[in-house]
Amino acid sequence: MSTELEALTIGRVGVDLYPEQSGVPLADVSTFAKSLGGTATNVAVAAARLGRRTAVLTKVGPDGFGDYVRRALAGFGVSPEFVGTAPDLLTPVVFCELNPPADPPLLFYRLPVAPDLTLTEADVPWDVVEDVPLLWVTGTGVCTEPARSTQRKILERRARRGHTVLDLDYRPMFWSDVDTARAEIGWMLDHVTVAVGNRAEVEVAVGTADPDEAADRLLARGISLALVKKGADGVLVATPEHRETVTPQRVEVVCGLGAGDAFGGSVINGLLAGQDPVTIARHANAAGAIVASRLACADAMPDVGEIEELLSLAD
Repeated sequence: MSTELEALTIGRVGVDLYPEQSGVPLADVSTFAKSLGGTATNVAVAAARLGRRTAVLTKVGPDGFGDYVRRALAGFGVSPEFVGTAPDLLTPVVFCELNPPADPPLLFYRLPVAPDLTLTEADVPWDVVEDVPLLWVTGTGVCTEPARSTQRKILERRARRGHTVLDLDYRPMFWSDVDTARAEIGWMLDHVTVAVGNRAEVEVAVGTADPDEAADRLLARGISLALVKKGADGVLVATPEHRETVTPQRVEVVCGLGAGDAFGGSVINGLLAGQDPVTIARHANAAGAIVASRLACADAMPDVGEIEELLSLAD
């Protein structure tokens, strides 16, 4: 399948455990629902739901959750070909607390280190890295070694071919300090063509949370498209030639988790389809809104018809 791939994502994987009781503290939850999770994994699933041939480069542990990850990926139409196994580690699990639903707290079980952060050069399909039409990397992927050096070598080998996308994906619990995160994520900006992130993430990456100033700094690094998510204020779409804010889609939020990953999967689809940047952002906004109106991440990703239906209601 690797020779037919349209997009390869690299990075985090895990098993998400969602409370079946909303609006209560984690201590009061009695039952949980299991779902595939992890930013890079969810993005691959989201793009596959839109008809793209995707795979994820990651690692799991030699346990039942690792088996679940591979089966779930295949069920979603994502190739598990590049899912390796870290023999001495456990597949991560993540508990979320639907309180508040719009921005649920997360409890990560990824110690002493997550398998996806142990990626080495031996795990990398170098021919795919060089030739796949779209490569998707994340800021979390450089938070520690050996994944940091591996992802750096991947980007150097890629040399900004095709679409090379950086999901800024900053989560403070994975970093020792902000300055280290800024240096490592900043290095990646010089090796990608597209950057996607929210205000907090661009502040870490380029030192300002102001969307327009952040876009200026991202474009100055040689990026051809910057998508700065502004929450309820929409998404700033910035290229060297054009700048525009796309308004958000209004929905009743059930769970905010996964909305950014749905956004990312739709960005992949739009880039591969050759859509203009504003159209890409409109569709990505709609995809994110749909997932925010549902419970779970991977299982909640919309198809093309659902995105088009929501956009038609807004027009």
